[in-house]
Amino acid sequence: MVIAGIGWHMVGAASAASFYAPIEKVKKWSWETTWAVAGIFSWVLLPVGVSLILLPHFLSFYSGIASGVILRVFLFGCMWGIGNVNYGLTMRYLGMSLGIGVAIGVTLVVGTIIPPLAHGMFLTLVTTRSGVFTLAGIALALAGIAVVSWAGHLKELRQGVRAEEFNLTKGLLLAVLCGIFSSGMSFAIDAASPIAAAARHAGVAPLYAALPSYVIIMGGGALVNFAYCFGRLAFLQDLSLRRDLAEPRPVLLKNASMAASGGIMWYLQFFFYAWGAANIPLRLSYVNWMLHMSGYVLFGGLVGLALGEWRRAQGRPVRLLWVGMTIIILAANLVGLGMAS
Repeated sequence: MVIAGIGWHMVGAASAASFYAPIEKVKKWSWETTWAVAGIFSWVLLPVGVSLILLPHFLSFYSGIASGVILRVFLFGCMWGIGNVNYGLTMRYLGMSLGIGVAIGVTLVVGTIIPPLAHGMFLTLVTTRSGVFTLAGIALALAGIAVVSWAGHLKELRQGVRAEEFNLTKGLLLAVLCGIFSSGMSFAIDAASPIAAAARHAGVAPLYAALPSYVIIMGGGALVNFAYCFGRLAFLQDLSLRRDLAEPRPVLLKNASMAASGGIMWYLQFFFYAWGAANIPLRLSYVNWMLHMSGYVLFGGLVGLALGEWRRAQGRPVRLLWVGMTIIILAANLVGLGMAS
């Protein structure tokens, strides 16, 4: 059961690491239009569509959930949305590899540690075998993320890639804030446990019980992301939704299909996250976020290798990448051993 949970988390992480590949194939559209089209699928159509299939009485199900639960879950979703939007600024001042590395490291720690502490489980973390293994796994995963991020930074230097406006102090501050706000997804999933319980009570199988909560979580994230994208499209002179949609029909079809594919893959990361969490014992639920985020970095490296992104950075950067990914694999195994004990 635990092995299956880790496996499904890795499937979700692989989807998360791959979702941007089709989005990069979108041409002649602004990033804002591309992101909004992808978001329509990942934050609206798929969460709502899956829940419509799972719940025979869709509207009455959500109206039966306490308003306080809905509000908390929605606001945590908005919190994640702010962190998501902030990614761009982090990359601007630190570069892609260092920016993502710091942000994901912070997200991993905050999103893994805060929920159990909020539930009064501090002693569980520091006195039980599984808790100590989890803390050790987090420390090891952070080391692996640091090594992978440094390898990516060296790759960027060899390839002549520079941050748009490098500023270490400002970049680190933004990366930490980005990581904290991005942890809102972990907080939202934790706060949505009453929604998952209600779904099980309504007859939804445990493997799918967390999925109806994504309507609320991703609704909050969608509000922030759409406001950002459509606000920029409406008010910045160099951007225009009308101009993007005036491209020839073949371009529109290709761009829409690529953006939709990326959005579907983004949603699938949390679809399989729910499957992974369903196979992890409830008393160890705090390990889910750590497994997902460390797997994201691991598969991000593997996808980069598969796509040839490291071809011009042979030697030390690639060796460091493999070392970092190996450390992350060891971290996941360490957490797995703690859960199995």
